[in-house]
Amino acid sequence: MVSLTIDGKSVQVEKGTTILEAAATVGIKIPTLCWLQKVSPTGACRVCAVEVAGVERTMTACNTPVKEGIAVTTDTPALREARKKIMELMLVNHPLDCPVCDAGGECDLQDSCYALDATKQEYSAVLERRPIRYDWPLIESDPNRCILCEKCVKVDHEIVGCDAIEVVNKGEAAIIDTVDGKPLNCEFCGNCVAACPTGALITKPFKFKGRPWSFSTVPSVCAFCGAGCQIDYHAKNGRVERVTSDDGSYNNGNLCINGRFGYRYLHSLERIADPMLRDGSGRLAKADWETALNTAAEKLKQIVSKDGGKAVAGLGSPRVTNEESFLFKKFLTEAIGSANLDSEARLGFAQAQAQMTRRFGFTGASTTIDALDNAQAILVFGCDLNAEATGLEYRVIKAATKKDARLVLVNMRDVKLRKFSNAHLKHLPGSELSVIYALMKGILAAGGALPAGSEAIQEALAQLSMADLCQQAGITEKAVADAAALIAGKTRVSVIFGADLIRSADAAAKISALSDLAILTGSASQGGGGLFPIDAKNNTVGLLDMGVVPGADGKDLWGIVDGIEQGSIKALYLLGCDLASFPDNQRIRKALAKLELLIVQDVFQGDSLEYAHVVFPASAAAEKSGSFTSLDNRVQPIFKSTAAPGAAREDWAILAELYGKVTGTVPSFTPATIMAQIKSEVPAYQPFDGSRNGFVKSTSGKAAPALAPVGKPAAPAQPKFQLLVGPIGFHNGTSTTRSDANLSVAPAGFVELHPADAAQLGVAEGGSVKVVSASASFTAPAKISDKLQPGLLFAPSHFRELNANALLSGGCNLAEVRVEKG
Repeated sequence: MVSLTIDGKSVQVEKGTTILEAAATVGIKIPTLCWLQKVSPTGACRVCAVEVAGVERTMTACNTPVKEGIAVTTDTPALREARKKIMELMLVNHPLDCPVCDAGGECDLQDSCYALDATKQEYSAVLERRPIRYDWPLIESDPNRCILCEKCVKVDHEIVGCDAIEVVNKGEAAIIDTVDGKPLNCEFCGNCVAACPTGALITKPFKFKGRPWSFSTVPSVCAFCGAGCQIDYHAKNGRVERVTSDDGSYNNGNLCINGRFGYRYLHSLERIADPMLRDGSGRLAKADWETALNTAAEKLKQIVSKDGGKAVAGLGSPRVTNEESFLFKKFLTEAIGSANLDSEARLGFAQAQAQMTRRFGFTGASTTIDALDNAQAILVFGCDLNAEATGLEYRVIKAATKKDARLVLVNMRDVKLRKFSNAHLKHLPGSELSVIYALMKGILAAGGALPAGSEAIQEALAQLSMADLCQQAGITEKAVADAAALIAGKTRVSVIFGADLIRSADAAAKISALSDLAILTGSASQGGGGLFPIDAKNNTVGLLDMGVVPGADGKDLWGIVDGIEQGSIKALYLLGCDLASFPDNQRIRKALAKLELLIVQDVFQGDSLEYAHVVFPASAAAEKSGSFTSLDNRVQPIFKSTAAPGAAREDWAILAELYGKVTGTVPSFTPATIMAQIKSEVPAYQPFDGSRNGFVKSTSGKAAPALAPVGKPAAPAQPKFQLLVGPIGFHNGTSTTRSDANLSVAPAGFVELHPADAAQLGVAEGGSVKVVSASASFTAPAKISDKLQPGLLFAPSHFRELNANALLSGGCNLAEVRVEKG
């Protein structure tokens, strides 16, 4: 510890603490402008200058570490005058265009001028106007307003990890600009805009929408990925016009492009605004709520009366609230009497959850994601965190770059985290089991120890040849040994796994093996680094917690499709399901055409409307109240910020009224009463009180889960071409393809392929490529990238026009394909 005095107060802080941080511990606030707590200091503005006894010049408190015995003074007439002069000098070249500047009213420079009494200008200069950058998507840069504090650069490099912007030129010509003048690496997350203390960086969608005080600000939770980032909706005249996040939030104010700009989907022209019924001519026509609800209820009662509740099925959504999922299950099981209930979680995450529950006794992750901040080693397996849960990627980058955590990446592609990794095992498609066993053997060889009573597992692993495992996976023994050495012996090892593992062939066996590796590293134990299964949707954990899964004798997703095809299921209720999200969706479309009753309850017009008999317009997340459960079990409330368009209603309200009409009762459901029922039936949700910070749901856990038997993995087949379908960071699900903001950055689908494959096919960048699987085909422009490996192609899952999901079968995200020049 270091002892010093600040303004006569005795202070004791750890070595390496800055004067600014030390002052804060005793309630002394030193003025700042360029300082931002979550990034390293620059000392650029010098507003935080302080006096240190015995030192002739003033010192910047934000980047000066404390020293034993020093005496610091933070407020003297000389310091006040110096700070005032600094502000006046800053304003020499700063355009005083506050009336038309988007930062007006929430500008740190304005605030500092008032605080430091810089109310007049004694200096002047010949102003040289620099061109404003209007050509970037989503972000506008006015270098004339820039004070070169470098907050944006620090956030970009240290938190987002993009290295997209930098200080260009020197002296008076210095400006913040993109690397090489082009936003090549930019993710358009807007975190640089949020950090900017002036109006130098603004977001185009918010430009000239109004002053900050003219908006109502409503706290909520991001409705896209499962990281559970806390946000604020800014609404005016019935429209959400901006989304922000405070640095004091759980996510430290950091958002991705979806969290900050995805809200634009709320204004899509594809919103469903009125109930609809299919009329006698076969067309969907607008109807009033009473008629639409009565029609749905009567048809459901007729089918149940004739064929029983088993003739009805429902598919839920991870986009709706916990309360709405709970009520959806209640409607299907109680009002209808059907156990045929499932969702898109069946495509992988539901099985991963089943493994977590069976092996460890918990759902979601084993701990909250802030445990990543203190991890000693992190294993990211089969997961593109940038696309699946960007909030976790920010924490992994922080741990790897600021906390010196060892990062091991296992992925068949070079995803963004590769540049931060200490080891990357780039394996052959489908060989995940071989990689896991190889890592386990490597960890044991590097000094790791199995839990007591697991000698049989060690013997079984000993029977497996490291050479064979590595050959099957297409990796070297040295690469495995190096990766294992980074993990072995660490007490806080975090294991993160995502879609490429969860949705691979024979995923259950692979997840079970990865669970063994987590036991080996102590990741899932109390005090361990954490075990984190990832799903790209915001409330998948809550959806499963609420019981939107098949009942004892119920059919799952594919069983429901089979039942429709065979004629045993007559009616289907789709709650927030976009067919474009489902694999083999051409088969699903054909099945929907056979139904006697298809109820579609959704926010957007989608492919299912072609077959719908009844359509209920629903509210989006910003237009409702309730709660979401993040992938790490944080249950957080959301609050209604605006009304839904037209006659659209909240999902729970629609379900409640339909429940009453089917059962002949008058139920009094509200989000609060539904949560009360959830508490009584789902004990882990008992503490929830609706406060902004929510709570972390309790999990039982198992003290010492047993390891699974080890089997010899078979070498995966390696067809000439395989197509991997998955998310990209510029979108989340299909929702953001209705956001003009996201589409301005990533407007359409593509197929990514290795340069060697492109050369063999005679395809150039942007050229047409046709991809054919056993179930469907698409033609798309080529994106040539050495981030893949020869024989492996990638297509984004989001775009309905591309419909890459149609080429997949079952829950697997990898398909054998034929590829030709389009």
